[in-house]
Formats: sequence, structure tokens, C-alpha cells
Amino acid sequence: MKTWLSAVLLCLSVTVAHAAGVKFIRIPADAGGPELKAIVWTPCADAAQALTIGPYELKGKRDCPTVGDKLPLVVISHGHGGTFLDHHDLPETLADAGFVVAAINHPGDTFSDMSHAADIQEFVERPVDIKRLVDYMLGNASDAARIDPARIGFFGFSRGGYTGLVLAGGNPDYVHAQVACTDPTLLICRQIRNRDLVLPPLTHDPRIKAYVLADPLDEFPTADTVKDVHAPIQLWASEEGGDGVDPATLPALAGLLPQRPEFHVVRHAAHFAFVAPCSDALKQKAPRVCVDAGEFDRVAFHQAFDAKALAFFSANLR
Repeated sequence: MKTWLSAVLLCLSVTVAHAAGVKFIRIPADAGGPELKAIVWTPCADAAQALTIGPYELKGKRDCPTVGDKLPLVVISHGHGGTFLDHHDLPETLADAGFVVAAINHPGDTFSDMSHAADIQEFVERPVDIKRLVDYMLGNASDAARIDPARIGFFGFSRGGYTGLVLAGGNPDYVHAQVACTDPTLLICRQIRNRDLVLPPLTHDPRIKAYVLADPLDEFPTADTVKDVHAPIQLWASEEGGDGVDPATLPALAGLLPQRPEFHVVRHAAHFAFVAPCSDALKQKAPRVCVDAGEFDRVAFHQAFDAKALAFFSANLR
């Protein structure tokens, strides 16, 4: 408790930012893939404002000038069919504390485009998307010169957590992983049964130095599949799981990793508890994602979760 709280207070004390600057960008298509739609949060010296974007309610300021130099960068990968706004409270917290944060909509597996969502090729494309995002943020982004390329972190949820494990050096075993295919007629289930399926090499990115993973889809059933994962990891598991994530697999994953992660199990939480607390409008549109069972307090949980993620990145991206 004292360790992570001290790290948060230290990080907050050294930044002059008061809000998260918010800007929307497009990363051009290239040989690696199609155009990426992204949102970037940056440290901002102005006061935060309420920002309504569709059914999402954010806190920050649009297009605020970035404050600071040699800033750490955190990149974000959303879950199956999600959006780059699903975890907006964490980037707001990180940007307030002096981080640059960038999130994308994964082409083919996002709320407005599910064309690859049932294809195992999407599991190959996701790490490529994040590598292209890092390339852009360090190269052509307007704040590229303000980012310290030696201090890059990653946050991923669900399929985004899987994406992080691949980037960190993991090599999944889709055939033997304990991920249920409830409908054997689905393309991805047929592909997994086809043991002769040949996929291109997966993309790893050693530039990323620290990972926060929330309820990752676990396609890593043996120690051999994660033997090359050596970066520090903060691993979170919901007690109830859901949406293809079996909570029983995550303690096993924690035990397989060569470097023991900082492991947290969130009591009484289901899978979507890691999505940011929803506005009333979003609760009406997506009750399965937004409404928690029982008396689970998503707002209180995210206050603690954001603080611990901030402390972890602050400690591991020095």
C-alpha cells in the first residue's frame, strides 16, 4: 500500500499538468495495415472540462498544448468489439500525472467494424496495430519529440490483454488453450480445429517495457508459450470472468510467467468491470457492458485500479 501510494504522490508532485489534453488523430494506411483511428491524451496545464463524445463522458480539454518533455508513453488495446474510449478514465489519470497515452480502434474488431472479429487473423493483426501506433507516436506524431522512447508502457483488456502478451514475447497455442468455442460453426473455431493452419510470425515489440493486463484472453497454456515474456506485468483478473475469459486460467498464467507478475483478483467483479464507469446514455445502449451484478461499485473500483496502474507505470518506466 505505501509503495504504490508513494509512487502516485511522487508522480503527481513532479508534473505541472492539471488536465488531460485530448486530440483525435488518424494514422495513415501503410504496408503494415489500414488506417488507424486513434485518440491521444497528453499532460495539459489548463483546467479539465467535461467532454461529451457520443455516449461517453470524458474529463479533459480538446487540443490543449502538451506540457513537459521526455514524457513516458502508454499505448492501449481495447477488447473484442470495443473502442478507444472504453478505458478513458485510465488515460485521464495518467495524462494528469505527466504521461502521453494513445489508444486505437482495432480495424476489423471494433464497435463499428467487426469484419475480422471472428477470424483468427485478427489475433495476428492486433499486435501489428499496436506496433504501428508506437511507430507513429515516436515518429510522425505532433508530440513525438516530447516522448521518451525508452519509457513505453502498455495497457490491454481482454483481447487487448492477449495483444500485450504477444507484444511482450508470448507465442500463443490456440489449439491447446482453454478458451471455449461455444459455436463450432464459427470461422475462428473451424480455423483452430485445422491444425494445418499456417499463420505469419507474430509481432513482438521490445520497446514496450511494462504491461498492465486486465482479464486477458489466455491463449498461453504452457510455460513454453510465455518463456520469452520478461517485462514487468501487473495482471488483473475478475473473480467472475465472462465473454470468453475463464477466471480460472489467470492464476495459472501468473504462475507460468518467468517473472512473477503483480497479480490482483477483483472480488465480485465480472469481466466488463474493467471498462470505465458508463454514462447513463451508455448504460442504456450497452447494459451488458455497463451494468454490474450485485453491489459491485465500479466507480470506487476504478479509483483504486487507476491509482495502482499509475503507481506501477511510474515505478517501472522511470
